[in-house]
Amino acid sequence: MNKIIILNGPNLNLLGEREKNQYGSFTLKDVEKSCKDYANQNNIKLSLFQSNVEGELVTQIQNARNSQDGLIINAGGYTHTSVAIHDALKILKIPIIELHISNIYNREEFRHKSLISSVARGIVCGFGAEGYVMSLNAMSKYLTK
Repeated sequence: MNKIIILNGPNLNLLGEREKNQYGSFTLKDVEKSCKDYANQNNIKLSLFQSNVEGELVTQIQNARNSQDGLIINAGGYTHTSVAIHDALKILKIPIIELHISNIYNREEFRHKSLISSVARGIVCGFGAEGYVMSLNAMSKYLTK
């Protein structure tokens, strides 16, 4: 059974309330339910974590190095600003998928630069909430190679 953690960064707890034109009307609980359903059907032990606090995300990343087989991260705004998250991810010897609900490359210029991409195995962006299950599917297939 593969162990995969999904980390969600700042403001993702407000999905369904914020910028519905950009993120849709689904909530983080909706996303988590879809991910749990997929995990249960595909023999994945799934952990989920969301925080608005950079240091809490860094701690989860550090803990994942000894407890997880793969990590999926939607770092929200920290994608573009957090050297600390980049450095923590760089330490990992497990595969990482960078995830974004919207397509960061057709948004504001400052969102085009990701500090995570260089340490990620791959990136899923622009597919809305479906991107979470797509990321789980991709990670699961990668881990079973």
